Amino acid sequence: MEKIALEEHFRVPNMPEYSGAGQYISDNAAAKYMDDRLADFDELRLQAMDEANVTRAILSHTVPGLGATTDKKKAVSDAPKINDFLAERIALHPKRFGGFATLPMQSASDAAKELERCVEQLGFQGALINGHTHGHYLDEDRYEVFWERVADLDVPIYIHPTLAWQTPQNYQDHPELGAAIWGWAPETGTHILRLLFSGLFDRFPTLQIIAGHGGESLPYFLWRFDSRFKIFNFGKTLKKQPSAYIRENVAITTAGLCSTPPLRCALEELGEDRVLFSIDYPYESSKEAGDWLDNAGLATDTLRKVASGNAKRLLHLR
Repeated sequence: MEKIALEEHFRVPNMPEYSGAGQYISDNAAAKYMDDRLADFDELRLQAMDEANVTRAILSHTVPGLGATTDKKKAVSDAPKINDFLAERIALHPKRFGGFATLPMQSASDAAKELERCVEQLGFQGALINGHTHGHYLDEDRYEVFWERVADLDVPIYIHPTLAWQTPQNYQDHPELGAAIWGWAPETGTHILRLLFSGLFDRFPTLQIIAGHGGESLPYFLWRFDSRFKIFNFGKTLKKQPSAYIRENVAITTAGLCSTPPLRCALEELGEDRVLFSIDYPYESSKEAGDWLDNAGLATDTLRKVASGNAKRLLHLR
């Protein structure tokens, strides 16, 4: 079945400070394998897409991205360079690739301007943000101008994992826990909950956030969020129950989580319109992810939505 994937990464070869799988992968051979594919936009990437029957991949810059620099001027200057580079690569295969913008979140106003440029001039489908920016999370007042622009443009924002700003004590002496095995899920899930409990979705009810890796565990706690918020709200008020915002304002992808039981749980909790296929290329195997979804035992209509239909609607793809 036709598939669209939207957590598929790239890097800019002459900007090594913003990428490099070796920062996160301890196996040198595996890191080189990833780096080679992050920089490729032709034979290797297209072959992997074809093996999974992915007709279009929405490409986004890999971690850490612009979050690697503390220099606001440099981030603001480099963001258009990265996005123009991506636009040039998309233009070579316009029917196969789309793009999520890389944004300089060190400056909310500049991020808003760059997002507008990328959507309206480059034809990108939204943006992917690699978590916090040096300890600053997107629920802070400084980002209100950014969210206003996102709402006006009506595009989704993919919140991608990054390392915790400070290494938690319980991860000490266990570097394997801090990133993809475990630490990225609670870090990113907490970031999205910060947005929710800040009242962001009450102020901008049409906002759409995307969370990868099965929703960073969020779909499996909806009942508990509602139950505990009744007595642990610390004076915060929301117009709806917490679970309602996750069901209405957060879509999830299967990137990096090719397992049928959590997929079925997510479909039951969120509904079949809120779950989207993705791979997490090149960090996961495209063929493995594609074969898994085809054989997950979903009803045909549900499979079609997860594989491509939901992405077409959320990303306004023709």
